[in-house]
Amino acid sequence: MSLAPGAVILAHLVQPTEKLWGELLELAPAGVTLRALNLDSLEEWIGELAKGETPGSGPVVTFVPMHRVERLFLDEPAGSVESHCQRLERRVGRPALELLRGA
Repeated sequence: MSLAPGAVILAHLVQPTEKLWGELLELAPAGVTLRALNLDSLEEWIGELAKGETPGSGPVVTFVPMHRVERLFLDEPAGSVESHCQRLERRVGRPALELLRGA
């Protein structure tokens, strides 16, 4: 897997500091387009989905100018620590990309 459209990533941003989790839609010299939500909201969103509730918020399509992008990471497991995607899929029982896309 690579940092290509369709990958699930973590984006660390600056000015202001922010972390987003979601699907990479486009990576261009001008910036990054994502369908994402703030990492601080992820656990609440997963919990609502796991309970079968309609989430109060969810992923939105957003463009981030490249001067705000500090780092991009693939959302993948690290040793025995599962990725955010794996945790979401385990708790909700549906593919992460399907949920990110609102299907």
